[in-house]
Amino acid sequence: MRIITRDRSFYKTLIALAVPISLQNLITFAVGFADNLMIGRLGDNAISGVYVGNQMQAVVQMFIAGIEGAILILAAQYWGKKDAASIRKVVSVGVKFAFGVGLLVTLAAVLFPSAIIGLFTSEPGVIAEGGVYLRIVGFTYLFFSIAQVMIASMRSVETAKIGLYISIMALVVNVSLNYILIFGKLGLPALGVKGAAIATLISRVLEMLVSVVYVFSVDKKLRFRFADLLRTDRALLKDFLRYGLPVIGGQVVWAINNLANTKIMGFYSAGVLAAVSITGMLHSLVYVWMTGLSSAVGIITGKTVGAGQYEKMKEYARTVQVIFLGVGLISGAVVLLFREGFIGLYNATPEAMAYSRQFINVISVTIVGTCYQAACLFGLVKSGGDISFVFKNDTIFVFLVLIPSALVSYWLGAPAWVVFAALKCDQILKCIVAVVKINRFNWMKNLTREEKADETA
Repeated sequence: MRIITRDRSFYKTLIALAVPISLQNLITFAVGFADNLMIGRLGDNAISGVYVGNQMQAVVQMFIAGIEGAILILAAQYWGKKDAASIRKVVSVGVKFAFGVGLLVTLAAVLFPSAIIGLFTSEPGVIAEGGVYLRIVGFTYLFFSIAQVMIASMRSVETAKIGLYISIMALVVNVSLNYILIFGKLGLPALGVKGAAIATLISRVLEMLVSVVYVFSVDKKLRFRFADLLRTDRALLKDFLRYGLPVIGGQVVWAINNLANTKIMGFYSAGVLAAVSITGMLHSLVYVWMTGLSSAVGIITGKTVGAGQYEKMKEYARTVQVIFLGVGLISGAVVLLFREGFIGLYNATPEAMAYSRQFINVISVTIVGTCYQAACLFGLVKSGGDISFVFKNDTIFVFLVLIPSALVSYWLGAPAWVVFAALKCDQILKCIVAVVKINRFNWMKNLTREEKADETA
């Protein structure tokens, strides 16, 4: 029994997929980071307002990530069978769900921005800044939702570079417009957080347009057409709901968790919220390369299981665990190494900077577990077909461990960093579950249909 596979094609495919996906994730992060860093020059209220305002983006991303996950899991397995027709039907279902989610959240954000911000904090300055930001940035959610599903459809057939190119374009446009609109360059007025929101909106519109044009006019693998959106394959719709709802449900659970995190940490001052925002940015910066590797592993897993190569998949699974343990250890060290330099990028108050150091110390430990369990549970277990297990596992930890322990810690008067640690403790505890589950190898399930479904509505 080999712990590390000698199959060179595994490493070549992993690198070929992971590099562009990781770079795309990094650039997508950089778009948000540009907002965060430039807004950071405007003080704690602006930092906190944009952070709280972006919780709606986090909600959209969770739903869309669930839809993307459902597409990738089903489509990657059909790609293993070279069944492009079924992939088109799966993507068509995903587009409709994404459109619905994007539209609903857009309406909520645009119509009730201040009320939404007020759910998380009672600080008047934060509510004012966040409301201005959310009223405009809310329009981006629909465009973002469609673009991400288009990019996911390409990833499922191992076309990962288009997402990278689109993200580079979005970064250049967003950062340029941020600089011009936030600080009032080229003769334009300084708009502050409003300028950041406008810049994000313009970049999201372009992102959606380019992704749609590529999928429908340039791609030669799927040959997707607008007519495909008008048809719904009932059998594959049932499969999408059966296997996709647990994925989407898992993302909803994490959306609730993130909102609860913001609400609980919002009991403290604007300085604490600013520190949470700064820490979250550093965590995301390190996290992007892990998610790139994880997504690549998921595509390889789906393709391998879909092709029925179970013994090869076992060998891959053992290799993946070693890789992500190493990624976790390196990530934790990187977080500590760059802590002071990263905090220094912000024009935050001494209070916010002090809290940031404490919170970053916490994630330097928890990210080791995150890289192992989160990546392996998604890249192997979920993508391998045992979707409901991950959903149940996340639900138990969020509602029975994280939120209760954080609330009890707060009510007992614990310091902010202890409450923050309580909200992150599952990242270590889940490693125990992941080790047992993965090495039982009972998660490999072929989800494809033997014959193409042709029943349409």
